[in-house]
Amino acid sequence: MGRTTSKDAQALIHSLCSAYAATPTSLKIIDLYVGFAVFAAIIQVVYMAIVGSFPFNSFLSGVLSCIGTAVLAVCLRIQVNKENKEFKDLPPERAFADFVLCNLVLHLVIMNFLG
Repeated sequence: MGRTTSKDAQALIHSLCSAYAATPTSLKIIDLYVGFAVFAAIIQVVYMAIVGSFPFNSFLSGVLSCIGTAVLAVCLRIQVNKENKEFKDLPPERAFADFVLCNLVLHLVIMNFLG
C-alpha cells in the first residue's frame, strides 16, 4: 500500500510539472514574483522570531507589504491568464495598470503606518 501512494505521488508531481511546462512565460514570471514576496515575508517572520520585534510597526509594515504585494500579484495573474473566461475582455495593459496603482496605494498606506 505504501508503494502505491509513492507511485501516485510521483505521478501527481510529474503531471503537475508537465502541465506547468505549458504555462506561458508571463505567468511563470508572475509566479516567481509571488514566490519571492512570500519568501521575503517568511524571512522577516523568522528574523523577528530570532532577534525580536522591537520596532513592531516596522515588522508589521514589512510583512504586510510582502503579503499585500503577493496578493495583488495573484490578482494580476488571474486577470492576465488567457484561459480565465471571466476577464477575457480585460486587456493585459489594463490589468497591469490596476496592479501598479493598487501597489502604489498599498505602499502609501504602509509608509503611513510606519509613522
